Amino acid sequence: MARPSASTLDPLDLYGVRSALTDEERMVQDSVARLVDEKVLPTIQKCFEEHRFPKELIPELAALGLLGSSLKGYECAGLNAVCYGLICQELERGDSAIRSFVSVQSSLCMYPIHAFGSEEQKRRYLPPMARGQLIGCFGLTEPHGGSDPANMKTRAQQRGRDWILNGSKMWITNGAIADLAVVWAMTDEGIRGFLVDKGTPGFDATVIEHKFSLRASVTSALFLDNVVVPEQNVLPGAVGLKGPLACLTQARYGISWGVIGAAQACLAQLLEYTRTRSLFGRPLAQNQSIQIRLAEMARGITGAQLLALQLARLKDAGTLQPAHVSLAKWNNCRMALEVARDCRDMLGGAGISAEYVPIRHMLNLESVITYEGTETIHQLTIGRELTGLNAF
Repeated sequence: MARPSASTLDPLDLYGVRSALTDEERMVQDSVARLVDEKVLPTIQKCFEEHRFPKELIPELAALGLLGSSLKGYECAGLNAVCYGLICQELERGDSAIRSFVSVQSSLCMYPIHAFGSEEQKRRYLPPMARGQLIGCFGLTEPHGGSDPANMKTRAQQRGRDWILNGSKMWITNGAIADLAVVWAMTDEGIRGFLVDKGTPGFDATVIEHKFSLRASVTSALFLDNVVVPEQNVLPGAVGLKGPLACLTQARYGISWGVIGAAQACLAQLLEYTRTRSLFGRPLAQNQSIQIRLAEMARGITGAQLLALQLARLKDAGTLQPAHVSLAKWNNCRMALEVARDCRDMLGGAGISAEYVPIRHMLNLESVITYEGTETIHQLTIGRELTGLNAF
């Protein structure tokens, strides 16, 4: 049997992206990686099978400063964009549900309060959210469709100093466990953001059952029936679609990094499997067709890593544009889903077993490639940038 050749390259980081990181960035990555290895991986498959979100991990995530990590002040860590990306990558190496929880809490709930909220709202909500004592959800998508938020049916009408909200939201991560919902509703002056506290009369959140994807995540429907929201719970700095779209840009950025972790988890397991699985008198890894498929995975992951790193540098430099994020979300999600699918196939019959991670990541990524902008939406965003013509 041929002996494997020695290599100094990391099979999960062929271009040495880690060497381009600062000491702080590497420290953040290593800290989150340890959390995933010690706390997430031993239990996440069981959580997936049981359709249960591991709420017991929330204090662990908060203790590492992972909630609102890129925000400054209000007990938030104030880390740079690369650090936040690495956090998402390592969390999704564990499971998309864990990254989704942190992404919603940080980018879709804490970010709009930080960016568009009053000082009183920031002081009231952000510190307990950073400590994991108050969980948020983001109410934008509606039952009739999520790709056209301008066609929003949820309405808010002003009555004295209060607002009355009526409508419903669908596919809301964290909804049924959230203490606070950032709800976007149409008003006479355009779309505005409202902070709706759990227990407010007329507000209800129900769990969406029977999912075959993101089973370790809480996904909910929100219902608002004459919900009274006081003026002090209206986000003063967000009027129009720019507010929710800015939130989505933040979340899509994290997804662009996160899915790399899922792809790496699949490839790592396949490399071990093909080295140790013998067929026709030699390891699978010695077959040309297997090596070609593994090489294709590494090519996709490497391209996604470099794209994500440059995306982070643009974000930290303040030159990031929504189209930059659309390209990364589109490319990296497609890459990760194809890697997971091919890994599942290369495992043969074992590929459908919970003993191996590709089937779980593959099922999760079917949601990730759809939410926060479908692949088509991001393709058309890039097409608009290229042509100057809107095809939506």
